[in-house]
Amino acid sequence: MEHLYPLIFEPIIKEKLWGGTSLHEVLAKPHTGDYDGESWELSGVPGNISVVRNGPYTGKSLTELIEHFKGDLVGEHVYNKHGNMFPLLFKFIDAQQDLSIQVHPNDELAHKRHNSFGKTEMWYVIDADPDASLIVGFNKQVDARQYMDCIQDNKLMSVLNREKVQPHDVFFIPAGRIHTIGKGLLIAEIQQTSDITYRIHDFDRVDANGNKRELHNDLAVKAIDFSIPDSYKTSYDLQAGEQLIGASDYFVTKRRFINEPTTIEFGHSSCTVLMCIEGSLEVSLFEELPAISKGDTVLIPSCIEELTMTPEGNSILLEIHIPD
Repeated sequence: MEHLYPLIFEPIIKEKLWGGTSLHEVLAKPHTGDYDGESWELSGVPGNISVVRNGPYTGKSLTELIEHFKGDLVGEHVYNKHGNMFPLLFKFIDAQQDLSIQVHPNDELAHKRHNSFGKTEMWYVIDADPDASLIVGFNKQVDARQYMDCIQDNKLMSVLNREKVQPHDVFFIPAGRIHTIGKGLLIAEIQQTSDITYRIHDFDRVDANGNKRELHNDLAVKAIDFSIPDSYKTSYDLQAGEQLIGASDYFVTKRRFINEPTTIEFGHSSCTVLMCIEGSLEVSLFEELPAISKGDTVLIPSCIEELTMTPEGNSILLEIHIPD
């Protein structure tokens, strides 16, 4: 191994009860069946480690590259804190049915219960049916006891906040916020590296064997943040060329609208991840990555200071880095 370049990884397709075919039809992911729900684009989750699919490192795992390149790949502060574990997970999600209503624990609770990180995440809506919606948070103030009464009385939906959704909507979901993705949505998800989910309500669905999935209400109630923010949806200017659309201790996300040749300067000390939401772009100077197309997720090593791209028409990128 000698030099680093922008890296693309083999997608890891996850079949789900609520999945469909949009990952293949819209984002050109491998078609493994009619219920493909998630494409894990960049993952350091044990058992689901991403593998490179471009350039001379094809076939190498993300973990192998971090072990070899350390801070040159992920950034010195990221490597010093996380070692060979990549701290973020990037997905595309195709929901043809409502997902289960769920919540994720914060770092403190996840460490105590599972010796794991919590799960803060954000969603960017790529495509949405005309009547699509999702659930995020509560529509009125309730406490833990009132919430459990709603669970017992089968009245949970009456206190949950449902949002109408359209393409390019953004939602930030901190750990502890109750949520679900609704049917008819294609979403890009950025999250902490954690697969801990407390399932609260699953619409009485059964799997192929007629079994309902397990619920975790006793665990969930102590993980839920019952506070209500001023707005659940992130407001931003759709016409802006570059705009901050999400910031947390775990990741910072910009949206870039690109309609002319552009050089992105990566003015931070971590690696950068680009998710192509719309269009395609030619990439200069890197023969290992001649272009980025809709549905591609690219890991830009921290040692690469800039990237020059020429779009074919209008293109949209999400640009994500890990703050100090």
